[in-house]
Amino acid sequence: MKKILITGGAGFIGSHVVRRFVTNYPNYHIYNLDALTYAGNLENISDIDQSSNYTFVKGDIVDADFINELFQNHQFDGVLHLAAESHVDRSITDPLAFVKTNVIGTMNLLNAAKTIWKENFNGKRFYHISTDEVYGSLGAEGLFTETTPYDPNSPYSASKASSDHFVRAYGETYGLPYVITNCSNNYGPNHFPEKLVPLFIHNIINNKALPVYGDGKYTRDWLYVLDHAIAIDLVFHEGKNHETYNIGGFNEWQNIDLVTLLCRQMDAKLGRPEGESEKLITYVKDRPGHDLRYAIDATKINKELGWKPSVTFEQGLEKTIDWYLANEVWLANVTSGDYQTYYEKQYQ
Repeated sequence: MKKILITGGAGFIGSHVVRRFVTNYPNYHIYNLDALTYAGNLENISDIDQSSNYTFVKGDIVDADFINELFQNHQFDGVLHLAAESHVDRSITDPLAFVKTNVIGTMNLLNAAKTIWKENFNGKRFYHISTDEVYGSLGAEGLFTETTPYDPNSPYSASKASSDHFVRAYGETYGLPYVITNCSNNYGPNHFPEKLVPLFIHNIINNKALPVYGDGKYTRDWLYVLDHAIAIDLVFHEGKNHETYNIGGFNEWQNIDLVTLLCRQMDAKLGRPEGESEKLITYVKDRPGHDLRYAIDATKINKELGWKPSVTFEQGLEKTIDWYLANEVWLANVTSGDYQTYYEKQYQ
């Protein structure tokens, strides 16, 4: 059996990737490495944790000795690297944590892979999952392509840009077989409620304020997480070595328009009068270095690998709302303790 390491597989995107690989590839043994920090939750993958081709490993990619021993013991054939600190607001509060995980952690994985594979790279692949935020901010026009110069504006995006550069450097210097993808904003089931969509679903359920930064006109491209998992599957198996693929939803929304749509859908689902949830919208002080607009050109992955989103944003958002309403126990479990402390500090 091929041995595949997936880092961050108890988190939001990672859990959907782990599930897809465990379910679709019985000839692979999937090792899920996760440190189980605030956003890592084994409930996200409880449905596959007894599968014969699945092993969970608790550990931190920042621990080089641990990572080296893990690679020595299991001799992985491939790595899908999703583990990351990913929330911009947290990076502004504690940038060094992002350097440790996103840069040093990635370096530890690269060094371990290079050592174990010992330049015998046949059949091996290091897949690094990154973000569109490394490209910086767009004006009213234009799209990010795979050749857009990097111009990160937050500690988070700077740490991801750095890790991208190191992956490419290991490819050029040591011949390490890699692929990189840069994705737009993900949404969907199992998302920890600090990001916009799950946070606002949680707040609407509980009649709490919906904190919208600035004037609410920041624009993002939105990608349904299950579509992202399908794209990751395709790139891992069919993407070309030393290539980058942008993954986007062809789906731009200003924040305030997204929130208004979310409020309408939530009112309908909860049986509230139309417009009731919109009363919860509260404009708050803008965050530092807030990028105006992100928009992905996903033409390359569409033409080369045949991938495109399977749902519109309205359809994906409805699926997402339905999942959260059907899993309120999950939502209650993850919105206790440290998260509440952080939420109060950040928004109140």
